[in-house]
Amino acid sequence: MDITLAVNGRQVTASIEANTLLSALLREGLALTGTHVACDTSQCGACTVLVDGASVKSCTLLAAEAAGATVVTIEGLAADGALHPMQQAFHDEHGLQCGFCTPGMVMSAVDLVAGNPDPSEAEIRAWLKGNICRCTGYQNIVKAICAGAAALRSA
Repeated sequence: MDITLAVNGRQVTASIEANTLLSALLREGLALTGTHVACDTSQCGACTVLVDGASVKSCTLLAAEAAGATVVTIEGLAADGALHPMQQAFHDEHGLQCGFCTPGMVMSAVDLVAGNPDPSEAEIRAWLKGNICRCTGYQNIVKAICAGAAALRSA
């Protein structure tokens, strides 16, 4: 089947099998490898992307279900060579260790802050319950999201 969707600001038409996951389309079909796949069971959040503005775990969403949607991956956040404020905050606040979970964390954080521009630490931690980091204690991730939220509020 052929589907058309907008990915990172450009229209894409792809021929897919009916059982193709969005994560597979992004990574294998479109070479957007910033979307990581770790668990394939919707538990870790490494594959999180924005679909029509909402954070979605792309390893459990069929690509066909995203037909007609607007999808933003970690590669689509930066603009004109400048990191998105949330990406910059993760860099500045050392909100990563190995970096494998970072794209999903950033995408989840962007969604959180879009709906709650000034989240508390408790709200951030509750929001991230579906994103697993095996390297850190989440402290710098939470600091990064607070800093990213502040940067977005002042932009």
